[in-house]
Amino acid sequence: MTLTVDEAGLAIVDPRTYADDRLLHESLALLRRESPVHHVDAPGYNPFWAVTKHADVMEVERNHQLFINAPRPILASATLDAVNRQRAEEGIALRTLVHMDDPDHRVVRAIGADWFRPRAMRALEPRVRELARRYVDRMADASGECDFAQEIAVHFPLYVILSLLGLPESDFGRMLKLTQELFGGDDTEFQRGASNEERIAVLLDFFAYFQGLTEARRKEPTDDLASAIANARVDGEPLNDFDTASYYVIVATAGHDTTSATIAGGLHALIEHPDQLDRLRAKPDLMPLAVDEMIRWVTPVKEFMRTAVHDCELRGVQIREGESLLLSYPSANRDEEVFEDPFRFDVGRDPNKHLAFGFGVHYCLGAALARIEVRAFFEELLPRLTFIELAGKPEAIATTFVGGLKRLPIHYTLN
Repeated sequence: MTLTVDEAGLAIVDPRTYADDRLLHESLALLRRESPVHHVDAPGYNPFWAVTKHADVMEVERNHQLFINAPRPILASATLDAVNRQRAEEGIALRTLVHMDDPDHRVVRAIGADWFRPRAMRALEPRVRELARRYVDRMADASGECDFAQEIAVHFPLYVILSLLGLPESDFGRMLKLTQELFGGDDTEFQRGASNEERIAVLLDFFAYFQGLTEARRKEPTDDLASAIANARVDGEPLNDFDTASYYVIVATAGHDTTSATIAGGLHALIEHPDQLDRLRAKPDLMPLAVDEMIRWVTPVKEFMRTAVHDCELRGVQIREGESLLLSYPSANRDEEVFEDPFRFDVGRDPNKHLAFGFGVHYCLGAALARIEVRAFFEELLPRLTFIELAGKPEAIATTFVGGLKRLPIHYTLN
């Protein structure tokens, strides 16, 4: 089937598109060629401009005072947009770094910044490598067959980020379920329910859990990130309950779901490109480049939204004050003007100017940690891996926001 430009634009709002790699990239490639700043007016959604070129995504990200996150930081239905705005006005809405603009963004981001700086990451790396070995050992114990996405990839990064927060292992299962419900709200397998009320209930469950954590850390401070968040002060005052809980939510969810998607998608790419697997095993010094190529290839965060604060122009298109733009990261990361042969998986790709972590003031706080985790896992796995193949059809999650493979059945041999 040949898509029209308008059909390609509408495909962006359909969660099922992101579970169909061929359809997704056919749609995005068409938009890049024929309508790189494309107006989308989809049933059930407020209109927006889809931005699909690497240079344009960078321009919007760079101009963070012109293109702001509020009031529409991610793609959601018109009904949910309205609910979120109402809750924001009442002061009872999720308000993470994703939702904030300066000056609030700069001040609140600083609360956790020291925990993700190079010095802190070097201190955390032994724990990351210990957990990577644990999960490669778990693969070895599985007798050569597993669903890698569900049994390995979702658990390893979860243990890392929740260890950083200082949460007890007994709560990890609950956090995994809530994260899958939050990011899998459009997927029938993971969603708690299809209604807006059921989606909001997931957030309320997060808030209830983290409110208890905040109270505990304020009563008895500890040496972990959760305590730093709970006891942080802005202008001499502690964060309110919703902002505190929101900080936990973004760290606990974005800090693990994106990395698990990269690890599962990265392994899938190596299976599908055995020449690159052989190349990486023969030249393990390529691992840092391979990690960034996996991140580009998977691009776990599919989009963020920005809203123009006054009339402006982008690639010759007039954007009016109050109009929103969707930044398509999977499209930017396959831009033919930036990446040589962008649909080739290349473990030695250099340079690799992918935008999977964003750009500018909203650059991902946990980018260094994500790279350490992915590198540690594959540096543990590949020296022990002697054989691997698919044992069934991989399946991706239906989402318009964050996601990747939810099933990756494999056969393998480890020594």
